[in-house]
Amino acid sequence: MHYDPERDDHGFRHSPFKSCVVPRPIGWISTLSADGVANLAPFSQFQNITYDPPIVMFSANQRTTGHRKDTVVNVEATGEFVWNMATYELREAVNLSSSEFPPDVDEFEAAGLEKLPSLVVGPPRVAASPVQFECRHLQTVRIPGNGDMGSADIVLGRVVRIHIRDDALTQDGRLDIEKIKPLARLGYFNYTYVDKQFEMPPPDDDPRRRKGLAGDRVR
Repeated sequence: MHYDPERDDHGFRHSPFKSCVVPRPIGWISTLSADGVANLAPFSQFQNITYDPPIVMFSANQRTTGHRKDTVVNVEATGEFVWNMATYELREAVNLSSSEFPPDVDEFEAAGLEKLPSLVVGPPRVAASPVQFECRHLQTVRIPGNGDMGSADIVLGRVVRIHIRDDALTQDGRLDIEKIKPLARLGYFNYTYVDKQFEMPPPDDDPRRRKGLAGDRVR
């Protein structure tokens, strides 16, 4: 089958587009408003852009009212945000924090989450999250879309501090993925989590390429 996404004439109960690009890491983003109110929200359109220097992005569609998300407003007002790794253990809090709360509501409190202070940026971290990135805003790219929610803000930030909880690491210093079970978004109302992995080294022996694929600096 095929269909025109502009017409959305697929004939299914729900559009399959989001279900085709899976699994998607979750950008669980904490910010502070200009008035100092903490905000926490998950975004399923999140990714790292490059690693030297480390830069991440998340894309936020508009609220159902047609207004920009509080997260985007806060990032542009303060120039800072924190990414918190969402895990299977934290799935209920992640889901609750996706609600459209008013700007003066602290989602940490609404979801019953403890805050940890950050070291170099203002927004707090999710204490129960095993990994957090403190980030400074680089730029926002505004993408016009259809309807009240179609427009999106692509927010890019430079990672200025990385936190990894000791018990999230294996003895040889790698992230213990099967233990921490990072949460990922599928389509519809479905999620998954990582509990299996396999190793597949690159087919060539170029040491610089292998270092880059492993995430190490190549200078």
